[in-house]
Amino acid sequence: MPIIYSPSGMAKEYSPYACNLYIGCSHCCRYCYAPHTLQRRESDYFGIPSPRRDVLKYLEQDLQKQPYTKQILLSFIGDVYCKNTDDSATTRAALQLLNQYNAPVAVLSKGGQKMLRDLDVFQSFGDRIMVGSTLTFMDAEKSRQWEPGASLPEERLETLATLHDAGIRTLASFEPVVDPAESLRIMERTLQDDSVVHYKVGKLNNYKGLDKDQDWQGFLREAIAMLRPAGKQIYIKKCLYELAPDVELREDEVDPERWIARA
Repeated sequence: MPIIYSPSGMAKEYSPYACNLYIGCSHCCRYCYAPHTLQRRESDYFGIPSPRRDVLKYLEQDLQKQPYTKQILLSFIGDVYCKNTDDSATTRAALQLLNQYNAPVAVLSKGGQKMLRDLDVFQSFGDRIMVGSTLTFMDAEKSRQWEPGASLPEERLETLATLHDAGIRTLASFEPVVDPAESLRIMERTLQDDSVVHYKVGKLNNYKGLDKDQDWQGFLREAIAMLRPAGKQIYIKKCLYELAPDVELREDEVDPERWIARA
């Protein structure tokens, strides 16, 4: 039973490989695509997930079969630092296995300071890891409305700052962009303490038509105007730049593998 896989479609823009340790999530984000992707009712998907059966055994089998020199993302389905039945012990064990086999890794979570309990493991990877958060809103109340189980914006920002200060290459995902003004506010906030190295920027997709009337071209122009002068690593997702044809982007800003973690 392979655990490490190569994603397809828009997911592949995020990482050449991925690994899902849990199926389900306690964050209950309104925009979450996972229940639809897995063909599950939200009531069955959202809750307190358990680790997948024998996931560590199968993960090690995958790692023994071949060396991985390109990034493995934790994770596309669920959040490895949400509330779960083993308090993310499987996450820590999986990271230790991945490091043992010299695999490069990216961790993306809305778990906030819960991520910091594995700071020592992150540091043991050296340059083979990126760790970050999805940033959607600066306004705490809006965050509660859209992501009721996730950590609040300030906690995510504080966690990113702690990771950065500890020498970890930090990642911020600005996808989905539900409210462009809010995304720009929190993007600007990350620049104030220079806590993020790599920025991935996308858009809200196919959620009750909310993405149809946004000025995506204006949003992308403002985002680029903020990030470029700060010398940040930037990746703009295809779903966004296709709706902003008048915004000129550099080759490195549209290459999905330019800034990934590598062995």
